[in-house]
Amino acid sequence: MSLGLPLFSAVAATFIVLLVGDFASTFFYHVPQHVWGKLHLRTHHDRRRSYWDHAVLSKDPQVLLDGFLGAVPYIVVAILCARLSVAGAALGLILGQLHVWWRHTTELGWRTPAWGVRLARAFQIVLPEDHDGHHRNPEIEFGDIFRFYDAPARATIAFFRNLDPKRRTAALRRMAAARRRAAAASMAMKRRTVVKQTS
Repeated sequence: MSLGLPLFSAVAATFIVLLVGDFASTFFYHVPQHVWGKLHLRTHHDRRRSYWDHAVLSKDPQVLLDGFLGAVPYIVVAILCARLSVAGAALGLILGQLHVWWRHTTELGWRTPAWGVRLARAFQIVLPEDHDGHHRNPEIEFGDIFRFYDAPARATIAFFRNLDPKRRTAALRRMAAARRRAAAASMAMKRRTVVKQTS
């Protein structure tokens, strides 16, 4: 199957592998691991180890398994896109892997230049600094390659966590406490305003 020009087919296959592969990896591996799993949290978010080591250097079987399971959706999409363009599907996998290595470089001192930040934001590309935020706080910055998967991933995680009665009760308690704090702060502001007006 071809879309006419071989170059157009290759570009389309590359883009599909990156876009759909990231969607599938985020919602069929990453999100479920954050809700129910332990492997990803234990390996990818372990504060005792370097995440450059995790992403690039590690020979630990659990780390390799986590990386492989995160890559399976990209591989499946690439196999399907090979009918469109083998070269494009392969390029999508290569670019995806290069992005894995690049997004783990903050630990090595990488800082994205201002022009790179502007360009990445325009195309919603995850920067190393964004992914560093995810390593530090596993509740933010979802999406391997594209940032626009972050909000839906967080919403999906919240939805599934709220199905668990214990988590739902704890979340309701946190919300009630936050409302009480907000009400107390509001009352304190009103009191200050009244005191200032009467003075």
